[in-house]
Amino acid sequence: MSKPLGKRVFSGIQPTGIPHLGNYLGAIRHWVDIQEGNECIYCLVDMHALTVWQDPVQLRKQIIEQAAILVAAGIDPQKHILFNQSAVSAHARLAWIFNCVARIGWMNRMTQFKDKAGKNREAQSAGLYVYPNLMAADILTYKATCVPVGEDQRQHLELANDIAQKFNYDYETDFFSEVQGYIPTTSARVMNLRDGSKKMSKSDPSEQGRIELMDEDDVIVNKIKRAKSDSEPLPSEKEGLENRLEALNLVSIYSVMSGKTVDQTLQEFAGQGFSGFKSALSDVLIQHISPIREQAKKLLADQAHIHAILRKGAEKASAIAEPIVSEAEAIVGFIK
Repeated sequence: MSKPLGKRVFSGIQPTGIPHLGNYLGAIRHWVDIQEGNECIYCLVDMHALTVWQDPVQLRKQIIEQAAILVAAGIDPQKHILFNQSAVSAHARLAWIFNCVARIGWMNRMTQFKDKAGKNREAQSAGLYVYPNLMAADILTYKATCVPVGEDQRQHLELANDIAQKFNYDYETDFFSEVQGYIPTTSARVMNLRDGSKKMSKSDPSEQGRIELMDEDDVIVNKIKRAKSDSEPLPSEKEGLENRLEALNLVSIYSVMSGKTVDQTLQEFAGQGFSGFKSALSDVLIQHISPIREQAKKLLADQAHIHAILRKGAEKASAIAEPIVSEAEAIVGFIK
């Protein structure tokens, strides 16, 4: 899918843990790329983070760290908007209206809740159950016209459009329009370095399964050395990686980071073992991650500046959101 132009783009990331390589390749680098030619609103979704208990001191720290990393990666808070969700009350107000518009049957179909809740569904927070409604509010608070989504978020975007359509039907209006998803053609699904059947995740207890954007160069080298692979040499074609999940993951990461196709990578390393390949993979990772890490460190040395970015971003976000949500509240009958 080609890059959209002239759109109001909304996207969010949870400020829990340090963003990892999967976050970077799946979202952050596309946020940077899509800034050109679009109006971009990027949000640290701290309200979503509360669906699972967070240590308040850590949450505040991680909001600042995430903001610094996003700016270091190339998000421009002067031309676009970067803020933390809880600083704009319109999100929560519209989310409550959407809690009343959405149907329980719709929530029951949300596969991510089933995945996150596991077998202990009854012990999960009500927030985790209805957070797709807050996600819909995040988008429609700004009447965003485009949302970058991974395959695992497509269902939530469909729900946002269902909610918008039902709101319009219930209140005999055309207030909310359909939101388009944007799935980048070069999007990468990055898997755990120790288990190729699982996605790379912030919540994994072992840091060895992920490359974090604040990892030092020697840490990256050691994590890639220890990454699970196999004893077979690399094939010359992608078909040779069938049923070799960890090998496919490492080759895919190298390919995306170096701007090559998987077949081009395999032609380069065909017949070789993983020792030399892992060295090349470490080099290309360091080449991309090191500048982000060092710039983030500089930004974190002046946290007042990060606070100012978020505060200014929230002001700009509120200026867009307030009239939209106030009108939605008037439509449902609230006295303003």
